[in-house]
Amino acid sequence: MAPRTNDGEPKRERPASLTGTNAPVTETASGEAPGEAAETAETADASDTEGSRAAGPAGETGETPESAADADRVAAVRRVAAAGRRWRSVQLGACAAMLAVGLTAGAIALGAVRDGGATPVAAAAALSPGLLAGADLNTGVASLQAHLRDQPRDFGGWATLGLAYVEQARTQGDPSRYPQAEQALDRSVALRPDNDQALAGRAALAAARHEFGDALAHADRALKQNPYNERALCSRIDALVELGRYEEASAAARTADERRPGVPVFTRYAYVHELRGDVTTARRVLDQALAASTTPGDIAYVATQLGQLAWNQGAYDTALTHYARALAADENYLPALEGRARAQAASGRRAEAIQGLENVVARFPLPGPLVELGELYEARGGKGDAAKAEAQYRLVDAWTALARANGVNADLDTALAAADHGDRAAALRAARAEWDRRRTVHTADALAWALHVNGKDDEALPYARQATATGYGNAALLYHRGVIERATGHPDDARAHLTAALKLNPGFSVLGAREARTALKTLEAAK
Repeated sequence: MAPRTNDGEPKRERPASLTGTNAPVTETASGEAPGEAAETAETADASDTEGSRAAGPAGETGETPESAADADRVAAVRRVAAAGRRWRSVQLGACAAMLAVGLTAGAIALGAVRDGGATPVAAAAALSPGLLAGADLNTGVASLQAHLRDQPRDFGGWATLGLAYVEQARTQGDPSRYPQAEQALDRSVALRPDNDQALAGRAALAAARHEFGDALAHADRALKQNPYNERALCSRIDALVELGRYEEASAAARTADERRPGVPVFTRYAYVHELRGDVTTARRVLDQALAASTTPGDIAYVATQLGQLAWNQGAYDTALTHYARALAADENYLPALEGRARAQAASGRRAEAIQGLENVVARFPLPGPLVELGELYEARGGKGDAAKAEAQYRLVDAWTALARANGVNADLDTALAAADHGDRAAALRAARAEWDRRRTVHTADALAWALHVNGKDDEALPYARQATATGYGNAALLYHRGVIERATGHPDDARAHLTAALKLNPGFSVLGAREARTALKTLEAAK
């Protein structure tokens, strides 16, 4: 996530690569390799010239109430990191004064900005790529607005703005940002058709809309212009992963590591290995990424990835420690708040988990936490909980409709949520459509499960097997396979996979784990 060139900053050494095949490369503070075209930082926002909306969730200070144990974890990490955080806050203010990029509400208002000249320009600016998700960036939005109004032909600024909307939509659950991102990126391309910043932005936008074939094409175009464009390198990995082309994704991750080693590449490199069952390498690489992280945004992001990896392996205390570190860096970081609630639920602390997820969905009603909260209500089974659960599932439908209206392919989200909590026929249609577009472990699992809930277990079994074929350690996928094997008359296989799911992550789903245990008991009794 390379910031743009600022000639006034000193040079720094690039982090060592994971493969060790490239020597350290001296870079400018923008993170560019010698001879590389300048890139913008990856997030920005501007408001309507008629006046921006009030700062929304990104500016909120409230957080999920914590237990004493979790509060101690966060407090301990904060004490250790306090000096560094104070120093970084000075950096934040300085960067924001030059050209800030933020994640607050606003709209583009392309027509309200007058062209100030005949030649496209790219004004220099510097901003740490790790400042992606922090509320500190809100103070910089006015600077970016003023900059674009003063220099409306800054193609780099428009590319920055487009990427900002992509990130805002992704992190804050606001799909309406995607059309705005498209307009900003189109403006950048109109000003400079061959600029790799906008081409990489288009790749990121296509990936966010789940149009991964388009994302790959845009990333390749950007890399032809600039082989060292970090955003394009990362989007290329993302696209190949989401198309199920895992060998090519692994090669792309190695190439990206050789060219642009750093936190964005490290985290993708780790995920490629996790998908292939190599958890040890994934953990090592994420540890290296965390050691290389210096900004609150990077620390929160990588620590959350480590928390997710630990949770997948059933190591809930370790996961909670990682989430505490993430929240010490950014107390409002949504994925860490959601992950902490998930780990609390898996640890039996359901009241805390419900309270935490209620806080999350009140601010960011995304499908994942909505379903998790609904299932926790169902499991609690108190007065009014059934209605509360149903309300969460209806919100998933509302989000899906909004996403589709803004150009997002939401079939995978629809299939996963509807199979368990909605229209099963619609779930199957969505799963088939998604499978036709891309062949991943997740789309194979979604199709298998949608077929199962529609009574088509014989057709489901090959997909369930394909979903677990890479060695990816995911308890939900193993659970789905076990249930389908039981339904198709393969009791030994079913017993093995249900046992594996519960051994790997006994709290993978409050309802799913309960059903897995029930099915396993039935199988054992029938022996």
